[in-house]
Amino acid sequence: MPKMKTKSSAKKRFRVRPGGTVKRGQAFKRHILTKKTTKNKRQLRGPANVHERDLGHIAQMMPFAGL
Repeated sequence: MPKMKTKSSAKKRFRVRPGGTVKRGQAFKRHILTKKTTKNKRQLRGPANVHERDLGHIAQMMPFAGL
């Protein structure tokens, strides 16, 4: 059997918090920011949680994360 490996893309995008939730960065805040309102950009600050429906996919991509 080959070794199980963590997906490098998932490793860069997600962090597992001690409580078991998964932290992710917000989308839509990297470029083309001039047409977005200040309120919209302000609300995109900070981390967000991955929805519990998607945690199964994250667990498959990161088998050693303890999900």
